[in-house]
Amino acid sequence: MRISFRQGMLGGFLMIVLLLGGVSLRSWLVVEQFVEQGRQNGEQALQVAASIQELGERTVDVARSARQFLVLQDPAIRQRFDDHLGQAMAVVDRLDALDAKPLKSLLADWRERAEALRGGLDGGLAAAELAPVMSRLTEINGLMKGAGQHWIDIRNSALLVELESSRLRLGAQIAVALAGALLVVLAVGWWLVRPFHSLEVAIARLGEKRFDQPVAVGGPADFRKLGRQLDWLRQRLAELEADRERTLRHVSHELKTPLTALREGVALLREEVPGTLGAAQQEVVAILQNNVIALQRQIEGLLSLNAAAFESSSQVRRPVVIRAFLVEAVRRSALHSQARQVRLRVEAPDVTILVDDEKLAVIVDNLLSNAIDFSPEGGEVCLLATRGSGQFRLACIDQGPGVAEEDMERIFEPFVQGRRKAPASRQGSGVGLSIVRELARAMGGRVCLLPSPVGAHFVVEIPDEKQG
Repeated sequence: MRISFRQGMLGGFLMIVLLLGGVSLRSWLVVEQFVEQGRQNGEQALQVAASIQELGERTVDVARSARQFLVLQDPAIRQRFDDHLGQAMAVVDRLDALDAKPLKSLLADWRERAEALRGGLDGGLAAAELAPVMSRLTEINGLMKGAGQHWIDIRNSALLVELESSRLRLGAQIAVALAGALLVVLAVGWWLVRPFHSLEVAIARLGEKRFDQPVAVGGPADFRKLGRQLDWLRQRLAELEADRERTLRHVSHELKTPLTALREGVALLREEVPGTLGAAQQEVVAILQNNVIALQRQIEGLLSLNAAAFESSSQVRRPVVIRAFLVEAVRRSALHSQARQVRLRVEAPDVTILVDDEKLAVIVDNLLSNAIDFSPEGGEVCLLATRGSGQFRLACIDQGPGVAEEDMERIFEPFVQGRRKAPASRQGSGVGLSIVRELARAMGGRVCLLPSPVGAHFVVEIPDEKQG
């Protein structure tokens, strides 16, 4: 899909807005519905109550005019009775139109009694015979009040039940919408954030000069384009690094050959082969010899560092027994440690890992050489190896002057030597720790210097390649 980062973000936001906006609209509609239904219930309740009260008043008028007619037999009073009865019937019809089920039977009974009263008046029945009919009309009016209130209560209860049901449905819809929004956020976040991790890994590899793996970035179209640009940069940097290494090797070798001849010539002068030298001439020759030796050491350090950088591009892993490997490294440094009267101690488990043993040997030799040089006479250097959490950890601890705090970050740079000097003179070029760093990075690990109250505490961590 050719979707850019902005389009993906916009699409995700739109989906979230649609989900939450739909739920909000649904909530608003539900509220509006219940407000309208509540208003209608209120109006109907008022109509029922008012109509029942009016029916009661009309019933009183009907009964009074009926009694008066029975006594006076006046046609005008009879007309008044019919008018009151017609008004009462209109009220009954109005109540019947409200479709209040509890009132249906009472309204029918009221009509029947009213017709009986009218028929009795037309038939000339006596007041004693019509009295029960009029009493029943009054009784029905009282029953209507209770039935009307009961009907209002039923409507209110039904509204509350429906409101509770709608509240639960609305809550479920909100929960579903929130879950959907969360899923959209997670999906869009995974789709958008995943390329960031690839970019971080690619940039870290470029910074560590690991140009062997191509840069592949997925996700949005603009991220993939950025990945292709980083891959082009990787190839370009790999070419530049190769050119730099070739140039460095060429220059170093070109300098090494005349420098060797120069050193031999100075040595001949020092030995007075061409002729006897005066005291001032011997002093000049000594200065020349010291500087030629120092310059040759710097060139050899450049060659060593360049070789380490060249060898770091490939790895050959072999099974290595950690303890035996470190014991062999100590044996190689035995003469150096005896000359400095330094004890070497190994603490390591007797386990096997897969590792590039040649690179690891160079790392251990450089760390041991530095530790021995900076240890005081009678001191001790400890090689401590541990294994766990997918890491092989090698520590080299000495009892020397340690590294100054301001040198802890720059001590791994080429040709950098710390402010604190070794107890005895040493002829180092300052590239040993740089070689350690290059080879540790080549094996996918790192080297660091830990704070220590006494001496230096170097730690190398590389991935633990276990045998299948």
